[in-house]
Amino acid sequence: QVQLVESGGGLVQAGGSLRLSCAASGNRFNFNRMGWYRQAPGKQRELVAIINVGGITNYADSVKGRFTISRDNAKNTVYLQMNNLKAEDTAVYYCYVNEVGLNYWGQGTQVTVSS
Repeated sequence: QVQLVESGGGLVQAGGSLRLSCAASGNRFNFNRMGWYRQAPGKQRELVAIINVGGITNYADSVKGRFTISRDNAKNTVYLQMNNLKAEDTAVYYCYVNEVGLNYWGQGTQVTVSS
C-alpha cells in the first residue's frame, strides 16, 4: 500500500516562498506521475503541477513562472518550490502519485498566504 507524507506547509506573507515535500513509500514500481493539487475553501480541487517519470512537467497557468516542481526518484519524493506567493494561492495542497494506473493522495497540507 502506497503511503504519502507531506511537509512544508504553513503561513507566509505575500511575496514569500515555501517548499512542499511529499515522501512516498510502499510502491513496487517507479511512479509514472507525481504532482500537487490544491483545494481552496468553496472551490474544486485543481491541478497545480505534475511531473512524469521522465521529468516532463505541466503547470497550471496561475502558477507558471512562480512554482517549480521536481522529483527525486531515488528518494521517491516530489517537491514543490513556491515563490512569489499570492493570497489566492491559499489552499490545502495535496500530493498525488500514480503507480501502474492507480492514484494515491496525501492527507493535505495547509498553505496560507497573508496579504
